[in-house]
Amino acid sequence: MKRAALGLVVVLIMASVSFGQQNPTDAPASKEDIQRYLDAMHTREMVKSMMETMTKQMHKMTHEMLQRQSNVPADFEARENKTLDDMFKDFPIDELIDVMIPVYQKHLTKGDVDGLVAFYSSPTGQKMIRELPAITAESMQASTGIIQKMMAQTMQRVQDDVAQMQKDRDGSPNKTPAPTPN
Repeated sequence: MKRAALGLVVVLIMASVSFGQQNPTDAPASKEDIQRYLDAMHTREMVKSMMETMTKQMHKMTHEMLQRQSNVPADFEARENKTLDDMFKDFPIDELIDVMIPVYQKHLTKGDVDGLVAFYSSPTGQKMIRELPAITAESMQASTGIIQKMMAQTMQRVQDDVAQMQKDRDGSPNKTPAPTPN
């Protein structure tokens, strides 16, 4: 009887240990797992492509905005475009990826990453990766008018708020506040 009880205790202990062990697919994703996923996604190339697309869209938006302005120097658009180009040219992609890895690790398990890598390594996943820059560019182009309208409304609201604040403070709607030292 003691042997049977002892045997039962040993079996229960072994069972609890095996139930308590984490399934390898449920384990947290390692840094290497996330890097494998980001490589499968061609993340560096995708970020570069998206930066090029964003640069073109921002050049277009700048051009359209400046066409409505009458008092800007002739070379202003070229200077602004160069500033945008320089910003995106020097964009620290590797630093961006390094800070993103812990975020992915927080939200994905090893099993999640294995599944994503399997998908993005498949023909359909590879097609998605190839098409995503065009999808993004076309989506940005389609949404440009909406974004510009929102920005114009927001800027008008800010200008109205500033005018109201000046009116409330000074009693005079035409006074411009003195610049504040930085």
